[in-house]
Amino acid sequence: MSLMKKLQANTTLKHTNLLSDSKVFEKEFIQTHVPMINVALSGRINGGFSRGLTVLAGPSKHFKTSFALLMAGAFLREKPDGILMFFDSEFGAPKEYFEAFGIDPARVLHIPITTIEDLKFELAKQVENLTLKDDVFVLVDSVGNLASKKEVDDALAGSDKADMTRAKQLKSVFRMVTPHLTLKNIPMMVVNHTYSEMSLHPRQIVSGGTGIYYSADTIWIVGRNQDKNTTSGEIDGYDFIINVEKSRFVNEKSKIPISVKKNGGIQTFSGLFEMAVEFGYITSPKKGWYLTVDPLTGEPTETNRRKADIATDGPFWRSLIKHTNFAADIQSKFELSNVMQSLPGEDEDGEVTDGGA
Repeated sequence: MSLMKKLQANTTLKHTNLLSDSKVFEKEFIQTHVPMINVALSGRINGGFSRGLTVLAGPSKHFKTSFALLMAGAFLREKPDGILMFFDSEFGAPKEYFEAFGIDPARVLHIPITTIEDLKFELAKQVENLTLKDDVFVLVDSVGNLASKKEVDDALAGSDKADMTRAKQLKSVFRMVTPHLTLKNIPMMVVNHTYSEMSLHPRQIVSGGTGIYYSADTIWIVGRNQDKNTTSGEIDGYDFIINVEKSRFVNEKSKIPISVKKNGGIQTFSGLFEMAVEFGYITSPKKGWYLTVDPLTGEPTETNRRKADIATDGPFWRSLIKHTNFAADIQSKFELSNVMQSLPGEDEDGEVTDGGA
């Protein structure tokens, strides 16, 4: 018996395998119907989300829950027997929200929680009993609003002592759960809050301590701008900016715009216009007017068009993605470079370098 066979025969852990045969690193990506959301998750238009922890952070009213439901809806369409396990602490997403994203409420297990310990014990028990054959999507909305049991107990006892256990409990939650997400192919979306650091140029910090940051595969910090009607001055919707704070697939600090209209919801092709201008597929011969290229010939079209008309032109975008290098250009811009580029190597003099890590 070879040494490798001997070690395999002696293992007590069921996932132990040769690295060459391991299934642990095989990832399945599930696409949403919004191309630039897929880019923000994976760096590719035809990518999307996969197993592991994704954190959607930002101030209140920044569409975080809706982004999570968009992904949950895509998961349930891809997995006919799939279940959405919804841990709810804010109670701000009624049944109608789920239905708006094509989610059948009968496929949602609603789990109200009031403390971090509720989340910890229930989530740990549920994922422990799942197998690779179980198609489950986990959504927590939100951890930013959850108190610890100690905080509640202190309040009931009339004590105003500072709670020093909350970050530790949150870290414990994700420390226990994260390995199961990978080994059992479970995507988990967590809505969280942010706060501004105290500095001359404050930036948004994800709340909850380092535990959630270390465990996450992807962290978005969502910002927004108002989309006002130029005629009436009324707000027609919002232009959200997805700031990629952390990712295993996308270049960090990437900024991806997503438009949401009051009367039209998420604009499917939002964010693509800006990319097409950057890569030269759309030009502006005069202010406020644009020329597109013919995706089949590469020649500029002869008709000037407004941005709003191009941005919602589904046939144009589908053809551009299918018949040109547009998708590859976007992938080149956003997808994380090959890991070998960051590994240690040798310079021309034979000295070991840090590879830029």
